[in-house]
Amino acid sequence: MSDAHAHSIAFVRETELPPAPPPTAETGAVKWVRENLFSSIFNTIMTILGLLIVLYLLSGLIPWIVNGTWEGASIRDCRETLQGSGGGCFAVLAERWPQLLFGFQYPDYLRWRPSLAFALLFLAVPPVLFFKLPRWMLVITALYPFVAYWLIWGGTAITPIFALIGVIAGYFAFTRVERQGFVLGLLAGVIVAAIMWWIGGYIAAEEPGWLRIEAVPSREMGGFMLNMILGIVCVSLSIPIGIVLALGRQSRLPVVKGFCVVFIEFVRGVPLITLLFVANVVLAYFLPPGTNFDLIVRVIIMITMFSSAYIAEVIRGGLAALPKGQYEAGDSLGLDYAQSMRLIVLPQALKISIPGIVNVAVGLFKDTTLVSVISMFDLVGMIRGPILSSTAWTGVYWELWAAACVLFFVVCYGISQYSQWLERQLRTDHR
Repeated sequence: MSDAHAHSIAFVRETELPPAPPPTAETGAVKWVRENLFSSIFNTIMTILGLLIVLYLLSGLIPWIVNGTWEGASIRDCRETLQGSGGGCFAVLAERWPQLLFGFQYPDYLRWRPSLAFALLFLAVPPVLFFKLPRWMLVITALYPFVAYWLIWGGTAITPIFALIGVIAGYFAFTRVERQGFVLGLLAGVIVAAIMWWIGGYIAAEEPGWLRIEAVPSREMGGFMLNMILGIVCVSLSIPIGIVLALGRQSRLPVVKGFCVVFIEFVRGVPLITLLFVANVVLAYFLPPGTNFDLIVRVIIMITMFSSAYIAEVIRGGLAALPKGQYEAGDSLGLDYAQSMRLIVLPQALKISIPGIVNVAVGLFKDTTLVSVISMFDLVGMIRGPILSSTAWTGVYWELWAAACVLFFVVCYGISQYSQWLERQLRTDHR
């Protein structure tokens, strides 16, 4: 065979070459750093400047934490221990942590009750937040508010039991009368629930005491526990109320629409601190003489009103973002107004409104610190009042406020991360 013929035959490899690894600069952390931190001259300068700022902050923060002391009964003991090392006086946290969490009046021997209520929260909340859990766990969620109330406030168990019975009876009355109209069903449910609650109040007043535990007045509650109570209760109540207000603002009934518009615009135009002063002082003038209306309940009502107005506007934006065809879909399927809203419109509107609702919830939880201006000793009130005013810890500021920042950050960051996870779970565009 000639050389020309041999060179004309193509060589076919019988085995596949193993894949070569990608270049180091095109994968992993190196690629991310190059594309996000050093992609241009401006980004490089800003990255270096940011690193210098972080190093400067850490140079002061790390010694403050590492050299700090957790032992001592006063700031003088801290100064003797630190000897000018620049560490933090964290002994105030070790000494006053029960007051920071529970307030300075909640009985020491009863702190296990709010602690247990907080622990049960981790069983009650997941069935609502994570829809892949078994549906029977929603029973725990439904029972939790009544159990938590009994644990924290104490008193007779008749009160939360009949409160639960009233809710169940009101729900069944609503489902039976709803066929005659949504408004009639809602009115029937409220009336039946109110009757059961009145019966429960009468029995609780005559109850001999075998279902009682030691009662704790609201004025003895404080610390971060008070912030958690206000935040959880107000957010839980404001979301359904906000949905009703948003639907009412789009109603064709002039009376319903007018009431919702006036309520939303008035509440959104008034600062929250003004409403808190109304709850603390002015509201008592509109009550019958001798009426004892719990201050925490008054504050919960005002904060819930405030946040409901904002959530109503967020949900109204979600409703307005839906195309008209989604509303017409319910009519084409023969659904009534309540069914169309529950099955077609509201799920899509709430999905769109998740970022706005979370934003209101996070802001509301942080705004619970405003109750300190009406002499309620929440976490901020405890720091500004009994702790810093005591001679033993006069001059300790950074440690206490840093602890408050950490507590609020953990809760708010958890809410934010859950909302981002929920948005990813509900995405349908598959991008």
